[in-house]
Amino acid sequence: MNQRLLTWGEEGAPPVLLLHCSLAHGGAWKRVARRLADRAHLVAPDLVGHGEGPPGDPARDYHDQVTDQARALLTERPAHVVGHSFGATVALRLAIEAPERVASLTMIEPVLFAAAPDSPGKRANARTLSRMGPMIARGETREAARQFLSVWGGGEPFDEMPADQAAYMADRMWVVAAQHAALHHDAARLLPRLGRVRCPSLLLEGSTSPPVIGRILDTLERGLADTRRLSIEGAGHMAPITHAAEVAAAIGGLLDRVRV
Repeated sequence: MNQRLLTWGEEGAPPVLLLHCSLAHGGAWKRVARRLADRAHLVAPDLVGHGEGPPGDPARDYHDQVTDQARALLTERPAHVVGHSFGATVALRLAIEAPERVASLTMIEPVLFAAAPDSPGKRANARTLSRMGPMIARGETREAARQFLSVWGGGEPFDEMPADQAAYMADRMWVVAAQHAALHHDAARLLPRLGRVRCPSLLLEGSTSPPVIGRILDTLERGLADTRRLSIEGAGHMAPITHAAEVAAAIGGLLDRVRV
């Protein structure tokens, strides 16, 4: 499988696998990874359809494809697996399906909407996302990206982004549509299998994130046997970029607790 892998830290140090959010790439982790490079060997791939990652196969479930890619990067030595947003749902799946190879699990704002109970906020988010499918099918990817990032972005309006960054995101809006079954209907059956997670886990959220994130974490917190939950004051959904120091400190605390 041809793919780009970004690495930080010395080989032989405790391994950390970093899985980025939708519309990003492995480089999104650089601010976090640089703060942990003196204590771990960190690897961040460009996930399927992103950056220089493998192209997506429209005949296969997207969550399956990314999980296969990430699983292939796990070594015999158990790794600390860290995921953000969509990447966090893949990290959870690795901990469920390959527990002997995952030393710890960190989920930052996992967007497993199926885990949230019904609420006005969840329904509003679902309506926003459901509008994007037809837009993407019609080729209106810039408008779809504009709406998506108004809820799940880092605070910078789409129309104020550098042209190349905006184009990159618009060109990858098909990924958001391809994730729908896994995130909204739990097609990967993550929720019924939470009890299979053996490792210590960490749940991170931003204090200003959409309320649906808190409801998702409520469900995960109840279902995971050994977990801690932290809120990063002032952060939104893109905390690994906007609040890298706080995210790195939280992950570092878990690395200290779980030695490999």
